Amino acid sequence: MAASTLGSAWGPLRLGVPSLCCRRPPRGLWARVRRLPGFQGPAGSGRSVAAASGPGASGTDQYCMELLRKRDYESYLCSLLLPAQSRSSAFALRAFNVKDSVSEKTIGLMRMQFWKKTVDDIYSDNPPHQPVAIELWKAVKRHNLTKRWLMKIIDEREKNLDDKAYHNIQELENYAENTQSSLLYLTLEILGVKDLHADHAASHIGKAQGIVTCLRATPYHGTRRRVFLPMDICMLHGVSQEDFLRKNQDKNVRDVIYDIASQAHLHLKHARSFHKSVPVKAFPAFLQTVALEDYLKKIQQVDFDIFHPSLQQRNTLLPLFLYVQSWRKRY
Repeated sequence: MAASTLGSAWGPLRLGVPSLCCRRPPRGLWARVRRLPGFQGPAGSGRSVAAASGPGASGTDQYCMELLRKRDYESYLCSLLLPAQSRSSAFALRAFNVKDSVSEKTIGLMRMQFWKKTVDDIYSDNPPHQPVAIELWKAVKRHNLTKRWLMKIIDEREKNLDDKAYHNIQELENYAENTQSSLLYLTLEILGVKDLHADHAASHIGKAQGIVTCLRATPYHGTRRRVFLPMDICMLHGVSQEDFLRKNQDKNVRDVIYDIASQAHLHLKHARSFHKSVPVKAFPAFLQTVALEDYLKKIQQVDFDIFHPSLQQRNTLLPLFLYVQSWRKRY
């Protein structure tokens, strides 16, 4: 099967928790994780979203947090672990990313035009009375965020409304660079980081995020009879879109997934090659690597069966993994 050559191509995946034996975690670690706002442990207990914002939080701030918790739980958890002074701005940025995402073309074009005008108005100190716009305006004022990155996200999403498969892996990477990497550049600005090595790491992590997102969404898109996986890799292995629509599990189908997942793994590896040069202050921006590795590890375990039910299940230990990675100051 495809996984038989995994060791030589990827090497061992490094997740945060398994290697804790080399450094003793702080006492009461699990108790601290369970106190994370919105964390749902095995018992289903957790603090409310409102608790994350503290007593002085505004309604618009809580709106962004709740929106993110419902629509992008992994980014919600990562944002919770940012420094307190950066957290509300990160929630606003990620809420903007969620609000900006639309699949239906006509509605999507209208939404993109709204956000283009909204961003222009934000930088003219005249944001519309919309919760995400108001919080994004505060973030722009507080951190002097670069307008170009916000516009790149909108422009790239607008170009992607045609619902066509990516012609090649480079096209998918370009989309990820202009969306996911742009979000990370803005997050670095929120953290007050201006560093070339951090930017290089953000570029690779953003591309890995885009590739993994494409893989994770494949079963959902299949239910709508759509396939967005790079056509060049599918053709290389003699796989058609119909094979994915029929949930074919032949070796050549798994080989397609293996090749695409390997590219995401390679970007994570490149990002980590800058580890010693990236300021520690930037590490919280890269916590999403924990969720990316978690998915890549799980898809390896099911021999790159993209439709395996386990890949659609939320990892209830993800908050713990994220907390440990944050404590260890690694990405």
